[in-house]
Amino acid sequence: MLRKSILVAALLAGLSATPSLAHRQWLHPSATVLSGDKAWVTVDAAVSNDLFYFEHVPMRLDNVKVWQPDGTEGKMQNPATGRYRSVFDVELNQQGTWKIGTSMAGIMGSYKLNGEQKRLPRGAAAADLAKLIPAGATDVQISENSSRNEIFVTAGAPTNTVLKPTGKGLEVEWLTHPNDLVSGEPAKLRFLADGKPAAGIDVEVVPGGVRYRDKLNDRTLKTDANGVLTIEFPAPGMYWLEAQLQDGNASVPGATQRRLTYITTLEVLAP
Repeated sequence: MLRKSILVAALLAGLSATPSLAHRQWLHPSATVLSGDKAWVTVDAAVSNDLFYFEHVPMRLDNVKVWQPDGTEGKMQNPATGRYRSVFDVELNQQGTWKIGTSMAGIMGSYKLNGEQKRLPRGAAAADLAKLIPAGATDVQISENSSRNEIFVTAGAPTNTVLKPTGKGLEVEWLTHPNDLVSGEPAKLRFLADGKPAAGIDVEVVPGGVRYRDKLNDRTLKTDANGVLTIEFPAPGMYWLEAQLQDGNASVPGATQRRLTYITTLEVLAP
C-alpha cells in the first residue's frame, strides 16, 4: 500500500510539473511605455522554462532587428550574450511606437538514404533544398516553418506605422494598441495568416512570474471566425503569448505542410 501511494504521488507530481517544462522563447523589455526625449529600453532575450527567469539558454541576437516609429530600421546598442541570457539596449530617439524582434523562415525535414534515416541540418533554407536532398533519397518529408517573436515599446504618444502587417506568415493586426493594455479591460487582436484572418487557432497566454507560484495560470484562447482574439488580462504585469498554425499551404516545392508561429510579450498596466 505504501509503495502504491508513493507511485501515485510521484505520478501526480510529474503531471503537475509538466506544463512548466516547456521551453519558451521570449523578449522582455525593461519598460514598454516611456516619456522624454532621451528614453532608453533594455531588453533581455532568453529561452527558459519559467517566464521570465534565466535558467536554460540565451536567445541569440543574430536575427534580432529594431524598427523605428517611421518604419526604418534602428539599431541595438551594447549587445551581449551570457550563459543564460542575451541583453541589449535601444535608444528611443524617435517619438512613437518601436518594434523589436525576429522574423525567420526555413525548412525542416528528413529522408532515408540506403535505409538510414537522415535529417536536414538545423536552420536549413528553402533555397538550398535541392542540394540538401541527395540523389537516391527516399521517404522525403519536408515541412516549411515561419516564426515571429516581437515586442513593442512606445516613447511619447503611440503610433501605428510599425504595427502594419506585411501579409507574410502569422501576424497580428492590433485592433487594440499593444502599449495601451490595461487590466480588467478587453483587448482585441486579429491574427492573420498571409494577410487573411486566421480563424479558430489556439493562442496560449501565460503571465510572468511562473517561478514564484505553484500554478502556471496559463490560458488557451481561440480566435473567432474573423481571426479576432478578445482577451481580458486579470492583473497588471508582463504576459507571454504564443499562437501556432499548421496547415498544408506550404510555398516551398516538395513541402507537404507548414508551421507558422507568432510570439509576443505584452505589458499590461493598472487602470
